Amino acid sequence: MPQITDVVKHLLFLNIIMFLIDLTFQTNMLALYYPYSDKFMPVQIVTHFFMHANFMHLFFNMFALVMFGSALEMYWGPKRFLSYYLVCAFGAAILHTGYSYIEISQLESLMEAFKAQPVYENFWAFFNATPLPGISGNEAIFQELSREVRNGNATVIAQSYDEMQEYLNNKMNIPVVGASGAIYGLLLGFGMKFPNAELMLLFLPVPIKAKYFIPILMLGELILGVNNFSWDNIAHFAHLGGALAGFLMIMYWRKFSANPW
Repeated sequence: MPQITDVVKHLLFLNIIMFLIDLTFQTNMLALYYPYSDKFMPVQIVTHFFMHANFMHLFFNMFALVMFGSALEMYWGPKRFLSYYLVCAFGAAILHTGYSYIEISQLESLMEAFKAQPVYENFWAFFNATPLPGISGNEAIFQELSREVRNGNATVIAQSYDEMQEYLNNKMNIPVVGASGAIYGLLLGFGMKFPNAELMLLFLPVPIKAKYFIPILMLGELILGVNNFSWDNIAHFAHLGGALAGFLMIMYWRKFSANPW
Protein backbone atom coordinates (compact mmCIF):
# COMPACT_ATOMS: atom_id res chain seq x y z
CA MET A 1 0.00 0.00 0.00
CA PRO A 2 1.58 3.34 -1.03
CA GLN A 3 1.82 6.33 1.26
CA ILE A 4 -1.43 8.30 1.14
CA THR A 5 -0.65 11.79 -0.13
CA ASP A 6 -2.31 14.97 1.11
CA VAL A 7 -4.80 15.69 -1.69
CA VAL A 8 -5.74 12.01 -1.96
CA LYS A 9 -6.30 11.97 1.82
CA HIS A 10 -8.67 14.96 1.61
CA LEU A 11 -10.54 13.46 -1.36
CA LEU A 12 -10.85 10.19 0.52
CA PHE A 13 -12.26 12.00 3.54
CA LEU A 14 -14.77 13.99 1.43
CA ASN A 15 -16.03 10.89 -0.36
CA ILE A 16 -16.53 8.97 2.89
CA ILE A 17 -18.28 11.90 4.58
CA MET A 18 -20.62 12.41 1.61
CA PHE A 19 -21.38 8.70 1.52
CA LEU A 20 -22.31 8.72 5.22
CA ILE A 21 -24.51 11.81 4.76
CA ASP A 22 -26.32 10.16 1.87
CA LEU A 23 -26.65 6.92 3.84
CA THR A 24 -28.18 8.85 6.75
CA PHE A 25 -30.66 10.97 4.82
CA GLN A 26 -31.37 8.56 1.91
CA THR A 27 -31.60 11.27 -0.72
CA ASN A 28 -30.43 11.48 -4.31
CA MET A 29 -30.56 15.27 -4.37
CA LEU A 30 -26.79 15.49 -4.81
CA ALA A 31 -26.60 12.93 -7.61
CA LEU A 32 -26.34 14.18 -11.19
CA TYR A 33 -29.53 14.21 -13.26
CA TYR A 34 -30.09 14.98 -16.91
CA PRO A 35 -30.29 18.79 -17.32
CA TYR A 36 -33.94 18.69 -18.51
CA SER A 37 -35.02 16.55 -15.57
CA ASP A 38 -37.15 18.21 -12.88
CA LYS A 39 -34.62 16.87 -10.35
CA PHE A 40 -31.60 18.59 -11.87
CA MET A 41 -29.78 21.29 -9.89
CA PRO A 42 -26.52 22.95 -11.03
CA VAL A 43 -24.77 22.04 -7.77
CA GLN A 44 -25.05 18.36 -8.77
CA ILE A 45 -22.34 18.91 -11.40
CA VAL A 46 -19.88 19.10 -8.49
CA THR A 47 -21.52 17.00 -5.77
CA HIS A 48 -22.24 13.87 -7.82
CA PHE A 49 -18.62 12.74 -8.00
CA PHE A 50 -18.41 12.65 -4.20
CA MET A 51 -21.48 10.39 -3.98
CA HIS A 52 -21.58 6.57 -4.25
CA ALA A 53 -24.35 4.03 -4.75
CA ASN A 54 -23.23 1.57 -2.06
CA PHE A 55 -20.29 0.56 0.10
CA MET A 56 -18.61 -1.61 -2.55
CA HIS A 57 -18.86 1.20 -5.10
CA LEU A 58 -17.18 3.52 -2.60
CA PHE A 59 -14.57 0.95 -1.56
CA PHE A 60 -13.30 0.12 -5.05
CA ASN A 61 -13.19 3.76 -6.12
CA MET A 62 -11.35 4.82 -2.97
CA PHE A 63 -8.96 1.88 -3.23
CA ALA A 64 -8.08 2.96 -6.78
CA LEU A 65 -7.81 6.60 -5.64
CA VAL A 66 -5.22 5.65 -3.02
CA MET A 67 -3.28 3.25 -5.25
CA PHE A 68 -3.09 5.32 -8.43
CA GLY A 69 -3.81 8.82 -7.15
CA SER A 70 -1.04 8.79 -4.55
CA ALA A 71 1.53 7.72 -7.14
CA LEU A 72 0.49 10.52 -9.49
CA GLU A 73 0.33 13.15 -6.75
CA MET A 74 3.85 12.26 -5.58
CA TYR A 75 5.09 12.77 -9.13
CA TRP A 76 3.01 15.79 -10.19
CA GLY A 77 2.60 17.58 -6.89
CA PRO A 78 -0.70 18.45 -5.15
CA LYS A 79 -1.85 21.37 -7.33
CA ARG A 80 -1.33 19.66 -10.66
CA PHE A 81 -2.82 16.42 -9.36
CA LEU A 82 -5.95 18.12 -8.00
CA SER A 83 -6.51 20.05 -11.23
CA TYR A 84 -6.13 16.81 -13.20
CA TYR A 85 -8.58 14.97 -10.92
CA LEU A 86 -11.23 17.69 -11.22
CA VAL A 87 -10.86 18.00 -15.00
CA CYS A 88 -11.37 14.24 -15.30
CA ALA A 89 -14.44 14.36 -13.04
CA PHE A 90 -16.02 17.18 -15.07
CA GLY A 91 -15.03 15.51 -18.34
CA ALA A 92 -16.85 12.38 -17.21
CA ALA A 93 -20.03 14.37 -16.54
CA ILE A 94 -19.81 16.18 -19.88
CA LEU A 95 -19.39 13.05 -22.02
CA HIS A 96 -22.06 11.12 -20.11
CA THR A 97 -24.53 13.99 -20.45
CA GLY A 98 -23.67 14.43 -24.13
CA TYR A 99 -24.25 10.77 -24.87
CA SER A 100 -27.50 10.84 -22.87
CA TYR A 101 -28.60 13.84 -24.96
CA ILE A 102 -28.06 11.86 -28.16
CA GLU A 103 -30.01 8.87 -26.80
CA ILE A 104 -32.88 10.95 -25.44
CA SER A 105 -33.11 13.09 -28.59
CA GLN A 106 -33.35 9.91 -30.68
CA LEU A 107 -36.14 8.56 -28.48
CA GLU A 108 -38.00 11.88 -28.64
CA SER A 109 -37.82 11.79 -32.44
CA LEU A 110 -39.14 8.22 -32.46
CA MET A 111 -41.99 9.25 -30.15
CA GLU A 112 -42.95 12.11 -32.44
CA ALA A 113 -42.86 9.77 -35.42
CA PHE A 114 -45.23 7.38 -33.64
CA LYS A 115 -47.49 10.26 -32.61
CA ALA A 116 -47.68 11.46 -36.22
CA GLN A 117 -48.11 7.94 -37.60
CA PRO A 118 -49.17 5.45 -34.90
CA VAL A 119 -48.28 2.37 -36.91
CA TYR A 120 -46.63 -0.91 -36.00
CA GLU A 121 -43.27 0.02 -37.55
CA ASN A 122 -42.99 3.24 -35.55
CA PHE A 123 -44.10 1.45 -32.38
CA TRP A 124 -41.24 -1.06 -32.56
CA ALA A 125 -38.77 1.53 -33.83
CA PHE A 126 -39.05 3.08 -30.36
CA PHE A 127 -39.16 -0.06 -28.24
CA ASN A 128 -36.38 -1.79 -30.18
CA ALA A 129 -34.19 1.17 -29.22
CA THR A 130 -34.83 0.53 -25.51
CA PRO A 131 -33.93 -2.41 -23.25
CA LEU A 132 -37.34 -3.96 -22.51
CA PRO A 133 -36.65 -4.84 -18.87
CA GLY A 134 -36.28 -1.11 -18.26
CA ILE A 135 -39.88 -0.51 -19.31
CA SER A 136 -42.87 -1.13 -17.07
CA GLY A 137 -44.41 -4.53 -17.76
CA ASN A 138 -42.62 -7.23 -19.75
CA GLU A 139 -41.95 -8.37 -23.29
CA ALA A 140 -45.13 -10.46 -23.58
CA ILE A 141 -47.25 -7.41 -22.77
CA PHE A 142 -45.48 -5.35 -25.42
CA GLN A 143 -45.94 -8.08 -28.00
CA GLU A 144 -49.68 -7.89 -27.29
CA LEU A 145 -49.59 -4.10 -27.49
CA SER A 146 -47.85 -4.28 -30.85
CA ARG A 147 -50.62 -6.51 -32.23
CA GLU A 148 -53.27 -4.05 -31.07
CA VAL A 149 -51.33 -1.13 -32.55
CA ARG A 150 -51.19 -2.99 -35.86
CA ASN A 151 -54.97 -3.39 -35.64
CA GLY A 152 -55.39 0.37 -35.11
CA ASN A 153 -56.79 0.15 -31.55
CA ALA A 154 -56.97 3.82 -30.54
CA THR A 155 -56.96 3.08 -26.79
CA VAL A 156 -53.85 0.92 -27.08
CA ILE A 157 -52.16 3.49 -29.30
CA ALA A 158 -52.69 6.13 -26.59
CA GLN A 159 -51.47 3.67 -23.95
CA SER A 160 -48.36 2.94 -26.03
CA TYR A 161 -47.55 6.63 -26.33
CA ASP A 162 -47.92 6.96 -22.55
CA GLU A 163 -45.50 4.04 -22.11
CA MET A 164 -43.00 5.82 -24.33
CA GLN A 165 -43.34 9.00 -22.32
CA GLU A 166 -42.96 7.08 -19.05
CA TYR A 167 -39.79 5.39 -20.27
CA LEU A 168 -38.36 8.70 -21.46
CA ASN A 169 -39.13 10.39 -18.11
CA ASN A 170 -37.55 7.50 -16.22
CA LYS A 171 -34.43 7.73 -18.37
CA MET A 172 -34.07 11.46 -17.66
CA ASN A 173 -34.47 10.78 -13.94
CA ILE A 174 -31.71 8.17 -13.62
CA PRO A 175 -29.23 9.51 -11.04
CA VAL A 176 -25.51 9.35 -11.75
CA VAL A 177 -23.13 9.08 -8.80
CA GLY A 178 -19.54 8.20 -8.13
CA ALA A 179 -15.94 9.21 -8.58
CA SER A 180 -15.46 6.54 -11.25
CA GLY A 181 -14.99 9.03 -14.09
CA ALA A 182 -12.17 10.74 -12.21
CA ILE A 183 -10.74 7.34 -11.25
CA TYR A 184 -10.61 6.26 -14.90
CA GLY A 185 -8.74 9.48 -15.59
CA LEU A 186 -6.25 8.47 -12.90
CA LEU A 187 -5.92 5.02 -14.46
CA LEU A 188 -5.23 6.60 -17.84
CA GLY A 189 -2.68 8.99 -16.33
CA PHE A 190 -0.98 6.18 -14.41
CA GLY A 191 -0.80 4.04 -17.54
CA MET A 192 0.80 6.86 -19.52
CA LYS A 193 3.22 7.83 -16.74
CA PHE A 194 4.15 4.30 -15.63
CA PRO A 195 3.44 2.11 -18.68
CA ASN A 196 5.53 -0.83 -17.49
CA ALA A 197 4.05 -0.99 -13.99
CA GLU A 198 2.39 -4.36 -13.47
CA LEU A 199 -1.24 -4.38 -12.37
CA MET A 200 -3.16 -7.33 -11.04
CA LEU A 201 -6.96 -7.76 -10.99
CA LEU A 202 -8.68 -9.28 -7.97
CA PHE A 203 -10.54 -11.81 -10.16
CA LEU A 204 -7.54 -12.46 -12.46
CA PRO A 205 -4.36 -12.82 -10.35
CA VAL A 206 -2.03 -12.46 -13.33
CA PRO A 207 0.21 -9.37 -13.58
CA ILE A 208 -0.48 -7.23 -16.66
CA LYS A 209 1.56 -4.19 -17.65
CA ALA A 210 -0.36 -0.92 -17.46
CA LYS A 211 0.31 -0.11 -21.13
CA TYR A 212 -1.68 -3.23 -22.09
CA PHE A 213 -4.24 -3.29 -19.30
CA ILE A 214 -5.50 0.31 -19.65
CA PRO A 215 -6.31 0.16 -23.42
CA ILE A 216 -8.09 -3.19 -22.94
CA LEU A 217 -10.10 -1.69 -20.08
CA MET A 218 -11.10 1.34 -22.17
CA LEU A 219 -12.10 -0.83 -25.11
CA GLY A 220 -14.31 -2.90 -22.80
CA GLU A 221 -15.96 0.28 -21.53
CA LEU A 222 -16.65 1.44 -25.08
CA ILE A 223 -18.19 -1.91 -26.09
CA LEU A 224 -20.43 -2.00 -23.02
CA GLY A 225 -21.42 1.64 -23.40
CA VAL A 226 -22.40 1.37 -27.06
CA ASN A 227 -24.34 -1.89 -26.63
CA ASN A 228 -26.43 -0.54 -23.71
CA PHE A 229 -27.26 -3.98 -22.31
CA SER A 230 -30.47 -4.14 -20.26
CA TRP A 231 -28.66 -5.71 -17.28
CA ASP A 232 -26.00 -3.00 -17.22
CA ASN A 233 -26.67 0.15 -15.17
CA ILE A 234 -23.11 1.51 -15.25
CA ALA A 235 -22.41 4.90 -16.84
CA HIS A 236 -19.64 3.67 -19.16
CA PHE A 237 -19.41 6.93 -21.08
CA ALA A 238 -18.70 8.73 -17.81
CA HIS A 239 -15.70 6.42 -17.36
CA LEU A 240 -14.58 7.11 -20.92
CA GLY A 241 -15.18 10.84 -20.45
CA GLY A 242 -12.88 10.90 -17.44
CA ALA A 243 -10.17 9.03 -19.34
CA LEU A 244 -10.55 11.25 -22.42
CA ALA A 245 -10.35 14.44 -20.35
CA GLY A 246 -7.22 13.10 -18.65
CA PHE A 247 -5.64 12.21 -21.97
CA LEU A 248 -6.33 15.68 -23.41
CA MET A 249 -4.91 17.36 -20.31
CA ILE A 250 -1.73 15.30 -20.48
CA MET A 251 -1.37 16.14 -24.17
CA TYR A 252 -1.79 19.81 -23.30
CA TRP A 253 0.89 19.59 -20.60
CA ARG A 254 3.27 17.82 -22.95
CA LYS A 255 2.89 20.53 -25.58
CA PHE A 256 2.60 23.73 -23.57
CA SER A 257 3.86 23.16 -20.04
CA ALA A 258 7.44 23.97 -19.08
CA ASN A 259 7.26 21.51 -16.20
CA PRO A 260 7.47 17.73 -16.82
CA TRP A 261 4.02 16.25 -16.97
